[in-house]
Amino acid sequence: MTATELKTVDVAVVGAGIAGLTAAALLADAGLSVALLEAHHQSGGCAGTFRRGPYTFDVGATQVAGLEPGGIHHRLLTHLGQPLPQASPLDPACVVDLGDGQAPVQLWRDPQRWRQEREHSFPGSARFWAWCEALHQANWGFAGRDPVLPPRNLWDLGQLLGALGPANLASGLLSRATMADLQRWSGCGQDRRLRRFLDLQLRLYSQEPADRTAALYGATVLAMGQEPLGLWHLHGSMQVLSTQLETALAASGGSLLLGHRVERLQRHRTGGWTLNGSTSARRPFALQATEAVLTLPPQALPELLQDALPEPYRRRLRQLDTPSPSGALVFYGAVQRACLPPHCPSHLQRDWDDPGSLFVSVSQEGDGRAPLGQATVIASVFTAARPWFAPELADAQTRAARKQTLMHGIQTGLQMSLGIPAEAWLHRELATPRAFAHWCGRPFGYVGGLGQHPSRFGPFGLASRTPLPGVWLCGDSIYPGEGTAGVSLSALMASRQLLHGRGRTLTLRSDRPARTGA
Repeated sequence: MTATELKTVDVAVVGAGIAGLTAAALLADAGLSVALLEAHHQSGGCAGTFRRGPYTFDVGATQVAGLEPGGIHHRLLTHLGQPLPQASPLDPACVVDLGDGQAPVQLWRDPQRWRQEREHSFPGSARFWAWCEALHQANWGFAGRDPVLPPRNLWDLGQLLGALGPANLASGLLSRATMADLQRWSGCGQDRRLRRFLDLQLRLYSQEPADRTAALYGATVLAMGQEPLGLWHLHGSMQVLSTQLETALAASGGSLLLGHRVERLQRHRTGGWTLNGSTSARRPFALQATEAVLTLPPQALPELLQDALPEPYRRRLRQLDTPSPSGALVFYGAVQRACLPPHCPSHLQRDWDDPGSLFVSVSQEGDGRAPLGQATVIASVFTAARPWFAPELADAQTRAARKQTLMHGIQTGLQMSLGIPAEAWLHRELATPRAFAHWCGRPFGYVGGLGQHPSRFGPFGLASRTPLPGVWLCGDSIYPGEGTAGVSLSALMASRQLLHGRGRTLTLRSDRPARTGA
C-alpha cells in the first residue's frame, strides 16, 4: 500500500499530551506551520480522561500547579490568549496518613498554618524546613527566569547564566545532595516519621524516595501546595486544560491529527525529517517536517529513530532504564458521597503495604466527574512495570486473577482510610501498566518520567536539544520533570531553543486579552 503523503510543515510535534499541546500551540502562535500527531483518539495523554457511564475519570494526573499569577499555566494561557480554566485551590493540598496511629499530616495552603502543622507533626525539624524554604526560594526565582537546562551550546549556556542569581550560586553547592542528606545535616536524621513522610510525598513527584531525590528538586516540590503557589482542582476534568490548548493551536492555524501513530522518524533526502506511521484506520501516512519535537518517553527513541540514533546517545538512553522506571496500578471507583467521611479531602495519601502506599483523589461535589450526591475515587499505587509484560502474565485469565487480588488490597486500604465498605462501590475497575502502555503508548506503561536523582536532575539531566539537528525533546523526562507544570516548562524551553535557531525570540506576553470565542 502506498503511504498517504501529507503536507510538509515547519514542525511536527509527536504526542498530544500537555507538553506536546503546549509546544505545538506556542510554535503555531509564533507563525510556524505545525502538525501535532497523536496516536490516541483524544488529546491529554497522562492528563487525559475517560468515561464510564455517568462517571468521568482522570487517567493519571488529578491536580494542577501553576495557575496562580506568575505560574507557568497562567503565563502560557495569557500568552496564547486563553482564559484560565475554572479551578478550586486545594486546601489542604493533601492529607498524609502515615498509618502509625497518630493524626494525619495536613498540608495546608496557608504557610503559617502549614508551619504549625509541621512543628506539631515533626518536633525538632524547624531547621530542616527552613533550609528547604531557602532552597525553594532560590529555585523558584531561577525557574521564573526561564533557564535552559542542561545547556548544549553557547546560546543555551547564556540563557542558563542569565537566570542564575547569587542564591543559586550558593545552593549549587548542594547539586549532588539528596533530601535525606538535608534531613541528616539539619539534625533530624533520626526522625523516622519525618523520613517516611518525605518518602511518600517525594515519590509522587520525583519517582524516588528521600535518599534518591535531589535536594534542589525536593525542596521545591514540598512547597508547591502553599501560597503564593498552590495546587488546584480543575472543574469539569483534567481534559479542560487540553481543550484550551487545542483551541489555541487551532486559532493559530496549527493542525491536530488524532489517530496518527508515528512509528518511524527518518532523515529526508532533501533535509529535515520524514515521519512515517499509520492511522487508526490502519492506513499508512508520511509527513515531512523541517524539525520534530518529540514528547515520547526517551525509552521509545531507539525504536523510533533506529539507525539515525548516534551510538553514544543510544548508550545514554540505555542507562535511563537503570533502575527500571515505575509503572502504576490505578483503581477507578465511584460511591455515594454519603459513604465518604465528612469534609473528605480531595487528595490524601495512605501508607499501606498491600499492594503499596495509596495516593487517593476524590471528586468534589458538582465538579462534573460524578452525578450530584456521588463521587469518583481514584487510588494509584507505584509498581514495577516490566513484570506485567512477562510471559507468566501473558494469559488474560492469569492477569484477571492477579488484578482481582490487587484490587482487593486497594479496596481494603480505602476502607481503612475513608471507611468505604466493599459493598458500597457503584463502579470499580483496575488499570495496570499494560493499560497505560495501550492508552499512552509508553514503553511498558512507564509513568512519571525519569527519577529526579541528583545524577539526573538539572544540569545532569537529559537535554531538550538532541545530537540530531532539528530533533527536540520535551515532556516529563526533560527539565524540570513531571506534572502538568513541569512538562509545560519543558515545552516552553524547547520552543524557545527551536525558534532561536530560526532567528526568532519567544518572550511570553503578560497582557494579551483572551481571544473572542475562546
